[in-house]
Formats: sequence, structure tokens, C-alpha cells
Amino acid sequence: MNPNLDLAVERVIRAPRAAVWDAWTRPDLFAQWWIPQPYLCRVESFTPKAGGGFVTSMSENGKEFGPHMDAAFLVVDRHERLVFTNAVDSKLRPASPAPVAVTGEVTLSDHPDGTLYRIVARHGTSEALEQHNELGLFEGWTFVTEQLAKLVEV
Repeated sequence: MNPNLDLAVERVIRAPRAAVWDAWTRPDLFAQWWIPQPYLCRVESFTPKAGGGFVTSMSENGKEFGPHMDAAFLVVDRHERLVFTNAVDSKLRPASPAPVAVTGEVTLSDHPDGTLYRIVARHGTSEALEQHNELGLFEGWTFVTEQLAKLVEV
């Protein structure tokens, strides 16, 4: 991790890795935590495999949905690691995402209390990281990590 380019959120989730993995790879579960509440998430497409991708939309009122993220999965190692990016869209075409391009790396490992969950947001430049932080990256990713934990904790 490069502190000038990357940001990490880490948390122990009191659930087995399989449950956390399912929340990341099942669209019905993913939609429940991926966007900070009170916004709603709709999963338009979802193929959790290397070379697959996902498209999500978001809504404030549950009626009108606008674009949220169109991303490609780069690495999908069952119960261990997911890597995705919006610099390439779900059809594997180069993209110029707004507000910034980011690559997310999720790692799951065993912990005595459940699963050690870590997500790293990787940026191409320090300016991109700064811009993303100004938009609330750390707060947003921390918030959705809490939502993920609430969904799967036993």
C-alpha cells in the first residue's frame, strides 16, 4: 500500500468468510449494502469472475435511479480476494469514470472473532486520491463496510 495513492478500511466482521464473500458475490446481498443508506442500490448486471463486471444504479426515492458504478472484476479468488476497477467498464472497455478512476482490492482472512475484512482503494495519482477523499471516500467506504457487517454478522 502506498499512503500517497491508496486508502484502506479494515474491520473485523463477526461472521465467517463465506458469509462476507456471499455479500460481495451475490447481487441480491450486494444491493443491500453497497451504497450508503438512505440511498437505494439497484444491481443492473453482476458477473463476479475475473473478466466479469458489475453495474449499479442508485436512487434517493426508489423510483428514479441514476448511474452509480460500471466496473470490471480483475481478480476473484473465492473466499479470499476480489479486485475490481472502474477504469475498465463491465464490458472490458477502457473507461473515464467520474469523479475518479479507482481500483478496489478486498481481502478476507480468518480472525478469532470472524473475518478480517480489508478494502484498499488504489488511485493513479495523489491528486485523484485527494479528490476522492474530498468527496468522502473514507467516510463512505467505512459506512458501507458497517452496512456489510450488519448484514452478515451472526
